[in-house]
Amino acid sequence: MKIAVPTNDGLSISEHFGRSAGFLVFETENDRIVSSELRKNQGLEDHEGSSCGGDPAVEPHSHGAILLSLTGCDVVICAGMGARAAEALKQEGVREVVFTHSGLAAEAVEAYLKGRLQVSSQQFCRCSH
Repeated sequence: MKIAVPTNDGLSISEHFGRSAGFLVFETENDRIVSSELRKNQGLEDHEGSSCGGDPAVEPHSHGAILLSLTGCDVVICAGMGARAAEALKQEGVREVVFTHSGLAAEAVEAYLKGRLQVSSQQFCRCSH
């Protein structure tokens, strides 16, 4: 199973899913992390200056490029995201979006694998999504 976590520094969970610099993608087997890779957020430029800032006059952005960064991922663990992004992930086959607090990405993945993170139906960022 592949689990993606948005990050700006390659270690910790980014506060904003779409504006993160990249995604740590953890490969897991038998409830253990076996490897990880850092993927660049291919949608970062599209996401900056978009309607995420809360300006209703700005056109909504597409999440297509972000989804390319997450190809093959089954689960996304994040601190929050917009409802449109969550729906786009679901439509592309990500089976769970799990919300947690900021912290180290690897620790959040380990907590998920041990059943300590609950899948939540909603948690959106504070930027007027």
